[in-house]
Parts: sequence; C-alpha cells; structure tokens
Amino acid sequence: MSGHSPTTHLLERLSRLIQNEAHAHGLKPVQWEILRFLRLANRFSRTPSAVTAYLNLTKGTVSQSLNALETKQLVTKEPVAGDRRRLTLALTVAGREMLAGDPMDALDAAVRSVEAARGEDMSGGLRAVLSDLLRRRGGRAFGVCRTCRHYRPEPGAAGRARCALLNEALGPADSEAICVEHDG
Repeated sequence: MSGHSPTTHLLERLSRLIQNEAHAHGLKPVQWEILRFLRLANRFSRTPSAVTAYLNLTKGTVSQSLNALETKQLVTKEPVAGDRRRLTLALTVAGREMLAGDPMDALDAAVRSVEAARGEDMSGGLRAVLSDLLRRRGGRAFGVCRTCRHYRPEPGAAGRARCALLNEALGPADSEAICVEHDG
C-alpha cells in the first residue's frame, strides 16, 4: 500500500477537525493558539518573540494576530521595565474568560476518555513525533521549566527553585509553565 501511514492519516483528520473548531467565537486558529500559549507560558516567555518561536510562525503573522487580540481586548502588551523595545504579553480577564469556552476542550475530553478506557498515556508517542518533526524543520522544542537542565530546586524550600540560565527565582507556577529558554 502506498501513501501515508494510517496514523498519519488519522492525525491529518484530527488536525482538520481541530482547525474547523478553531474558528469559534470569532477568533482565527492562530489567535486561539496564542491565547493557549499565554495561559501556559511562564513570565519569561510571554513575549512576541517567544510566541513566534513556539508557534513557528513569521513575526508578521504573530504581530498581526497580537494586534487583533489586543483590539478584541483579550491580550495586553506592555513595555518591559528598563527596555521599552521589548514587550511582555498578558491575558486580560476577557482573554481568560474566552479560554473557558476553548473549542479544544472537546478534544481534551475525548483524549482523556480514551486514555482512561485504555489505561495508557498517548502523549509520549506524540511528543516523540513532534520532537522529530521540529528537529527536521529546525524548530525549537520548548518545554516545562522543571524538565530543563537549568532548573535548580532550592533545598528546603518546597516548590521553590532557581533558573540557573536567567539567575531568576522560580515559584511552583513557574516550574510547571512553558519556557522559551527550555533546554532538555
């Protein structure tokens, strides 16, 4: 049999369903992706350049999308203290409320149901596929702080750690967030 593997075909169909759902509430798919990223990103990663790298998009696409999200009052852009050329991004209350109706929740429920019924976690295999594809395309993997080689737990301080790369203190929320500086 020629063509793609059955798994590739299924991933393509799932991708199409996800993209069709992603036009919900008057947002474009990339706008939803930006909102989701900002919900998961740590304070060091809530920048236009981190969004660009994470989504593997052009600066222009991200800039236009951020402008649209700002116009819809779902995201704010603020200059970084001491460097007015850099911006930090934040979800507004309306942005967090929009994510409460995220169309990806249906996919998440389906995945969790299948994983529970089968007693297995499907994320390992998908993570390996994603890593391989990113490597082939020269993209960055990103990851959660606590899995980074620069992550240093602070002895005797439950949930507290330090980023050895940025020399910054990390709280429990930072440790579980996506970081643009991640180095697995």
